[in-house]
Amino acid sequence: MTEEKFCQYCAQSRRCQQVWRQLGHIKGPSVAFGVVGAFLLPLLVFIGSLAVFEKVLAEGQNINQLQTAISFLLAVLVTSIYIMIIKRNFI
Repeated sequence: MTEEKFCQYCAQSRRCQQVWRQLGHIKGPSVAFGVVGAFLLPLLVFIGSLAVFEKVLAEGQNINQLQTAISFLLAVLVTSIYIMIIKRNFI
């Protein structure tokens, strides 16, 4: 069913279209940077810190069995600190 047919049988069609038209013309700040900072950057921080810790631990001692677990925990710690800093500065 097309949108026009759907709206044609609705009792609130004029009011609904007016509300959507008003919402479409609202001017406000862009939320794109906030979305990137809240969702994309923590993932990049985690992946980057995981790679760095894997490399650092691989060059260090010979603890192959615990290397991945320790790297993962350190990456989670760095990402958590990043998220706390972002929350404190923006919320």
